[in-house]
Amino acid sequence: MTAKVQSIISYLTLIGWLIAYFGGKENHTDLSRYHFKQSLGFAIIMFIFGFVLGIIIVILPKMGYLIYSLISILFLVLTIVGIINAAKEEKKPLPFIGKYFEDQFAFIDK
Repeated sequence: MTAKVQSIISYLTLIGWLIAYFGGKENHTDLSRYHFKQSLGFAIIMFIFGFVLGIIIVILPKMGYLIYSLISILFLVLTIVGIINAAKEEKKPLPFIGKYFEDQFAFIDK
């Protein structure tokens, strides 16, 4: 699996991230490591927002579903941006959140 393919797959799902990370461990490059960090950080943010939105939906159903819809569209757009950056083989951070994860997850660099 090439670094480009690893980078693209890592954005698809958490299972995709695991397959890309462990499936080609001997072929990791700076590009794939960068996108592993971006996509793992993004997955963590999505999990946290999902948990918080679940609580909001229980408390305020109509407002919660509206917020959920808007956040889902934003996450879809961020996923597409990440995949496009990986396909172009560019090390560009995801908008809004990418800068926070560039220096995180030291285990990926090993």
